Amino acid sequence: MAKSETFFIRASLPVGDGDTFEQTSIDLGAYVDALGKSTLLIRNIEGEWNAGARATGGIPHGAPFMDANSAGSAVWQLTTQSQSSLVGLNDRAVIGKGMIWARNPDSSSNPPTEVYQDSHLPQHYSEGYIVAVDTIYLGGFGSNEWGSSADLTFNIVLECEVQRMTEAKAMALALSQQ
Repeated sequence: MAKSETFFIRASLPVGDGDTFEQTSIDLGAYVDALGKSTLLIRNIEGEWNAGARATGGIPHGAPFMDANSAGSAVWQLTTQSQSSLVGLNDRAVIGKGMIWARNPDSSSNPPTEVYQDSHLPQHYSEGYIVAVDTIYLGGFGSNEWGSSADLTFNIVLECEVQRMTEAKAMALALSQQ
């Protein structure tokens, strides 16, 4: 039996420091066709929080700066449905989710020196996560303690492969993810 080839899908989401939810869509139409029995298996998700391309208070694409003497958080989520805010891991649309809690105890704006992170990813499951919808959504939130010049951004890389299944199974999965 031939081994399936994996490939990578990348996306970026500028989140900023506005205490607001941001979201972008990721088109999977080239890979997913439930009627054509084609689904997408996400084997692995890697992500990074960084200073975006427009960062002026540090190095673009480097560590994001946080305001002096402050603590805050940043959260990302990847879902099969469009969202208007963050959702819990118990929401059936969630593919993966992660967050960081950070603190900058310095008296000036710097990258945080104390960080805790938590994530729930397809690679934590034995077989990855199968997607049967043609669009997924990367959402995120950055608290206002991140430096306004940091252009807080979340970048993601999905390791994927196309997986075939029967039309009935693919349609049932697609309907359950909408």
